Amino acid sequence: MKLSRESKIGYAYVLLAATLWGMIGPLALLAFQQGLEPLEVAFWRATLGALLFMVHVSIRGQWRVQRADLPAFFFFGLVCVGVFYGAFQKTVDLGGASVAAVLLYTAPAWVALLAWIFLGETLGRLKILAVGITLLGVLGVSLGPDGLTALREGLWNPAAVGYGLLSGLTYALYYIFGKRYLSKYSAASVMVVALPIGALALYPFVDFHEKTLVAWIALAVLALVSTYGAFLAYCAGLRRLEATRASVVATFEPVVAALVAYAWWGERLGYLGILGAMLIIFAVLIMVRAGDDPRARCVSR
Repeated sequence: MKLSRESKIGYAYVLLAATLWGMIGPLALLAFQQGLEPLEVAFWRATLGALLFMVHVSIRGQWRVQRADLPAFFFFGLVCVGVFYGAFQKTVDLGGASVAAVLLYTAPAWVALLAWIFLGETLGRLKILAVGITLLGVLGVSLGPDGLTALREGLWNPAAVGYGLLSGLTYALYYIFGKRYLSKYSAASVMVVALPIGALALYPFVDFHEKTLVAWIALAVLALVSTYGAFLAYCAGLRRLEATRASVVATFEPVVAALVAYAWWGERLGYLGILGAMLIIFAVLIMVRAGDDPRARCVSR
């Protein structure tokens, strides 16, 4: 099916967001190497990101949120920032990065189910096929070559799996919330409320450390590139695409992360990783080939 111009722009924006999100792992690892712990990195990412969005809405005059929508914004900040960031870091701690990545990217399956229930999006054969291929692709990228040790060392324990599935579910809610509210509000209006709430939810669990200049640079770039820039791009794409399509395209993120890790630290993808990357790209192409569903797009702002 032929794609509309809006859909092409939407895919481009989501791919850009996935690319920017793909920098989270390398930047966070740089911060870890400077003595910071995962929850502190998550806290500063939310806090500095909130400051950037505050500047944005002050310049653009986008502060106003309707009182009736404030509970939904509070829920988004608490669950999709606080719980999501915390659950993901707990999965990394209990099961390792590869286990965390695999379980986080169960999100397209969660999105497909939730979008079918709450948004009325159809679940055609091509869409289900693309979600399935995406899950296999993420498994390959995350486990090959070194991630297979997670299986051999028994890191797939019940607690890690539970936190990992929770991170995937709360990440999926980004897409459902976005389709509900991005037709009414700008991305900045959403995040200027949600990020401070998420930061406050994380604050009691954070142990703060002295930070080097390199650590502050890593945190600043994480906030500017992988939070502020990525979410603006993601929201611009989500306004033009179905939630399930956007979630599948966003799984390009671990491919970017793997490529950056190879260029930065010489980490190899291995045969499983290369196969997984090819499967993810193939799933994206399936989604593009499936064409448009005009009922699912939000009004562009």
